[in-house]
Amino acid sequence: MFIEILKALFIGLVEGITEWLPISSTGHMILVDEFLKLNVSEKFLAMFLVVIQIGAIMAVIILYFHKLNPFSRKKTPAERKGTWRLWGMVVIGCIPAAIVGLALDDWVNEHFYNAWVVACALIVYGIVFILLERRNRHIARRALASRGVHGHSYADGVGNSAFPIATVDDINIPAALKIGLFQCLAIIPGTSRSGSTIIGGMLFGCSRTAAAEFTFFLAIPIMFGWGLVKVVKFIGAGIAMTNVELAVLVAGVLSSFIVSIISIKFLMSYIKRNDFTAFGVYRIIVGIIVLGYFGLKAVGVL
Repeated sequence: MFIEILKALFIGLVEGITEWLPISSTGHMILVDEFLKLNVSEKFLAMFLVVIQIGAIMAVIILYFHKLNPFSRKKTPAERKGTWRLWGMVVIGCIPAAIVGLALDDWVNEHFYNAWVVACALIVYGIVFILLERRNRHIARRALASRGVHGHSYADGVGNSAFPIATVDDINIPAALKIGLFQCLAIIPGTSRSGSTIIGGMLFGCSRTAAAEFTFFLAIPIMFGWGLVKVVKFIGAGIAMTNVELAVLVAGVLSSFIVSIISIKFLMSYIKRNDFTAFGVYRIIVGIIVLGYFGLKAVGVL
């Protein structure tokens, strides 16, 4: 049991990092699964890999509890109204993904859940991140120059003021819906849910901070709901968890929760001083590694 718990802790660690950084949790999970096999049933594993995301979601809820709590007595009536408005934008942003996910999830997993698609998605969206940040730096510098502001770069955080949606509270219905549509891209394995929504947010005028925070909030209903569905299906099938599987589940959720807190804090601190270019480069490198490894395996070298 001890070895299985250690494996679960490591998987939770990978989930906690890759769920929030725009580098694709699926791409990394494929590599982890190749070298680290849990000694559990296939049906439990399918449920486990989704349910550990609840730990990641709890990290968002705790870190942003005050901001997301519309009943807080510390807020003024106007602030509580603003919180309800933010939740409204989250619901609007989740509608496209909920519709597409329910309709196409099984079909996409059957046809696209493989190393080749994941690797291509990692590389393509890595390139998109690099090109998008070049575009944003150009827009920011041009806008700041028009105001007579020189000597600042987009990476300073000053450039964010060049975009109409500076904070997550500025997101309106059209922007929320457009970002939600981009979230649908995450149904393709390797795309990254956080990566697709951050790209969508920045394309439609969000600062890096606003795009990242809205990504966190969109994940709450989507991932919590999907995790709940998986648990209900697992229990409804009449399958009982063994003691080892229960320990694995608890360890994975706790690990995902703790590491997610660290990852979210790191990302929000990092993007105040830097852009997403480094994540784009990282995605390309991982994509090439996945292509190389599974390519060599396909021809019998490995």
